[in-house]
Amino acid sequence: MKILFCKDCCKYTLQETCNVCMKKTTNIRPAKFSPEDKFGKWRRIFKKGK
Repeated sequence: MKILFCKDCCKYTLQETCNVCMKKTTNIRPAKFSPEDKFGKWRRIFKKGK
């Protein structure tokens, strides 16, 4: 079982769709770290620019 999150109504659920707004939920876990990150350079540039 995975805990999922609805970005629209900010609710946590175990369902693929939110019970409140009926929109698709997303996984709340961050992506796994990889030392061979192909896009790490671009993420750091984007983060630094904000």
